[in-house]
Amino acid sequence: MRMSHSAQFFRAGFLVAALTLLSACSEIKYGLYELAMDFERSQAGVTPKSLETQGRHFAYLQNQAAPDAETILLLHGFGASKENWLRFIRHLPARYHIVAVDLLGHGDSSKDPSIPYDIDDQVGYVRAFTEAAGLTRFHLMGNSMGGAISSMYAAEYPDTVASLVLIDPAGVYEFSSELETRLQKGENPLIVRKPEDFGVLMDFAMEDKPFIPWPITSVLTEKAIANTAIYDHIFAELVRDRHDYDFKQVLQNVKCPTLVLWGKEDRVINYRNAEVFTRLITNSRKMIIDGVGHAPMIEAPEKTAEITQIFMRLLEAEKG
Repeated sequence: MRMSHSAQFFRAGFLVAALTLLSACSEIKYGLYELAMDFERSQAGVTPKSLETQGRHFAYLQNQAAPDAETILLLHGFGASKENWLRFIRHLPARYHIVAVDLLGHGDSSKDPSIPYDIDDQVGYVRAFTEAAGLTRFHLMGNSMGGAISSMYAAEYPDTVASLVLIDPAGVYEFSSELETRLQKGENPLIVRKPEDFGVLMDFAMEDKPFIPWPITSVLTEKAIANTAIYDHIFAELVRDRHDYDFKQVLQNVKCPTLVLWGKEDRVINYRNAEVFTRLITNSRKMIIDGVGHAPMIEAPEKTAEITQIFMRLLEAEKG
């Protein structure tokens, strides 16, 4: 049965109204997300910055610090962003110059599917960033993939790294994890392809998840889905990396004081691999945190910051 002109007009009007409402809801959602991020950044005392170098865009967070302040450079993990460090930064002393950068392919930095993203290439990109940002010597902290990049960076540029903190770092897989079992079954809980996958990712990556309100989770889910293709590309290169070079040899070339910090409930990379890191890095020590998964700086930011500060104070005491 054909609809009357008035019914057709009503239906069209309803669809327009519905689409307008959805658009408005989306604008409100993203507006709330930006307000929340502004609040988190203000609590951490950092502001968003960016720079261009070698034709690539780098987004980063930076605080205000004295010109002679020691710098801490923070590198996030796969599929993450600089914002992963915000609550951790809150608990660091204001006397440090803090820089948290979005690695290429992540966050608000360039996402170019035509360039390589393996660990040694990412080291080169970080090097380009540090030179452009004027960072000549710093304490380097990295989580997961960022930990592998940090390790290789410290090995290749020893004069620039004062100390190294590796938080659930990638690169060594002597002890297998639940992720490897999932990958063998054709599953990858680290990549979000549909809305319900975001909750799966959070449950898998973290043992002690922080509360994240709806507008934030909704926007993060949409951003993760939008990045599926680039994350697939990067992850494939990370898997290939495991066969391309001996990462254990890289660790033997790390000479700076190193702390290996790991969440005992990590399902992404087995915490027992900390033994390998501390065995191969000469001047290193480890700390295992109970009840925490793959992202201690998110799950237990105050405790993680406290541990790293104790480590850095010990280094200062050793220097006299």
